[in-house]
Amino acid sequence: MRQVMSKVFMVMSALCFAMPAFAQGSAAGGGTNWVAVAAGIAMAIASAGCGLGQGRAAASATEGIARNPSAGSAIQTALIIGLAFIESLAIYTLLIVFVKM
Repeated sequence: MRQVMSKVFMVMSALCFAMPAFAQGSAAGGGTNWVAVAAGIAMAIASAGCGLGQGRAAASATEGIARNPSAGSAIQTALIIGLAFIESLAIYTLLIVFVKM
């Protein structure tokens, strides 16, 4: 198995060194804007992470308030601050998307 993997990596490294030989600019200049594609994927991943994080935070806060109702105001304050920090990830990613496009 080790010999096979060694050969595979040698072939892959040879392909990486040969790649500049095939890299030529198009005359028409109409290519795919990979920055926009990458920015869209980054925004999707950040939004999914924010959604999961906010859901878990809200569920934990609700469970904490259900277990100890007298600590509800402190838990709610911490929840709001935490949700603001979680949401800032999506806002920063959106900012990067607009700057890079």
